[in-house]
Amino acid sequence: MPLFKSIHINANTKVLIWKIEESFESLSIDILLTEKNQQRVDSMKSELHQRGFLSIRHLLKEVGYSDTDLTYDEFGKPHLKDGKHISITHSFTFSGIIISDTNPVGIDIEKQRDKILKIAHKFTPFQEYKTIANHDALISKLTIVWGAKESLYKIFGKKQLRFLENIYIEDFKFVDQKTSGRISYQGYTSTHQVYFLEFEGFTCVYAF
Repeated sequence: MPLFKSIHINANTKVLIWKIEESFESLSIDILLTEKNQQRVDSMKSELHQRGFLSIRHLLKEVGYSDTDLTYDEFGKPHLKDGKHISITHSFTFSGIIISDTNPVGIDIEKQRDKILKIAHKFTPFQEYKTIANHDALISKLTIVWGAKESLYKIFGKKQLRFLENIYIEDFKFVDQKTSGRISYQGYTSTHQVYFLEFEGFTCVYAF
């Protein structure tokens, strides 16, 4: 059972990361899906997406939940029926969840790829990063910023936010493994703690 990492942030909040190594058939064992979610899995054209979907259900099982405990609102934001806060992410061979008893949370896992250079101008003032001469460090930093903004976007939970205009991430040092972020939208403002870690060519960012 490849529970890759478990992070207890505080007494009320935890992160769980799964490394997806099993086959679809193995992941299906002991996982009961609602009829709607079974149809959703069956309609997925990519087995990688199917395995990612099921791995999330295994993570839920790790913390005492089942597929029926998870619902989604009209914006696609996940909720737990008992009122606790949850956020979900999946990227290639890793998936993750963050759960909090008390506060809205967000999580994002991204594979570190050169592709992010092509879209950086869409989510951050790219000129701020032109002083980073090391190519790998630049990819790493931009991936963290993207993940941080994605995590805050998930906390807000509505689709109106624009990454470039409405979400700001404070500059950070890699060694600190944390920063802060701010959402500002039509008079609404909120500030959040952001943490990040890197493993096997992936970046995980979570916020609360």
